[in-house]
Order: sequence, then C-alpha cells, then structure tokens
Amino acid sequence: MRIVLLGPPGAGKGTQARKLSRILAIPQMSTGDMLRAAVSEGTAIGRQAAEIMQRGALVPDDLVVELIAEHIAQPDAARGFILDGFPRTVAQAESLDHVLGEHELSCVLELKISWIGSSGGPSRRATVARRYGRTTIKKLSACA
Repeated sequence: MRIVLLGPPGAGKGTQARKLSRILAIPQMSTGDMLRAAVSEGTAIGRQAAEIMQRGALVPDDLVVELIAEHIAQPDAARGFILDGFPRTVAQAESLDHVLGEHELSCVLELKISWIGSSGGPSRRATVARRYGRTTIKKLSACA
C-alpha cells in the first residue's frame, strides 16, 4: 500500500502516519525526519540540505524528491509506505509520479484541523492558527 497524507501544520499527519505504519507494517516517510537524518548521517544529500537550511532557505524539490526516491527504493518499502506531508505542490506531485513510475498510489488522505476536541490547548491552537493562516496548501488535482 502506498499512502500519501496531506494537510496543514497541526492537522495530525505525523500522528496518523505513525498509527498507520504500525497497523500496516509499512514505513512512515516524513520529509522533515528524512532530511534531519540525512544531515545527521552526513550523506551527500544531507550535506547539501544542511548548507541550504543554515541559510534559512527551503530545501529544493529536486533534493527532497531524490531523498524520497532513495527511501522508496529500500527493501522495507517494497510492501508500501506512507508519505507524511509530501507532496505539497503540483510540481512535487508530478515529480513523485515520475519516481513511482508504473506503481500507483493506493490512497491520498487530506487531513483537516479539528478545532473541537483539539488536545493541544489554547496556546497550541493559536500556534496552529498562525501557521495555518500563512501556509498555503494547494489542492493537488494531480493526486486526487
């Protein structure tokens, strides 16, 4: 099973991805976690990403897609994987489609923030509201 979880910051993508990963016994792939690991391990992608992140810039799509392609090619992803928060743009979705080749996604889930029942308390909700207000999550018709 190849699953993509989309949604704004604070929607619970990571939480749901971890739960699904345990239930389905397939790896969760969070681009943030993968980038931090690559930087920590000093891989070629990690060194390039570290340089970019130190300048406060976003890691370009081509590096992120290359990192995802490496992880998707690993034996533990042969049965499937869960992409947490990627793709975020149509260009990223098209790159992912190219990486997947003939393998199609099984499911694309878009998570929304539930203000009722949010367990983060008022300060957490305010933080999420600020991020959500300045974050543009485009609907990805290429993935829908």
